[in-house]
Amino acid sequence: MEPTVLGVTAAELAGDVRAILHSVETGAEVIIERNAQPVAVLRAAVPSHRKLSECIALLPADSTAAIDPDFAADVEAAIAAHREPLDTQ
Repeated sequence: MEPTVLGVTAAELAGDVRAILHSVETGAEVIIERNAQPVAVLRAAVPSHRKLSECIALLPADSTAAIDPDFAADVEAAIAAHREPLDTQ
């Protein structure tokens, strides 16, 4: 799903930082403009962790991992086997 894109002027940003940050925290991307020219893009920081679904996707097709008492260890093993940078695009 594409993020909502909002355009605001630098003055609007200065006047309501709290509301604009709330929009960013809830998934919006904000383009800040000065003199009708974009000068910056404000978007949420990339989380420093993987989602559970990303961890599961890293498991080999023949994995017997299951959500059971050993599930956390299975997930940790999958993460340890795949320490490449996360694709955030």
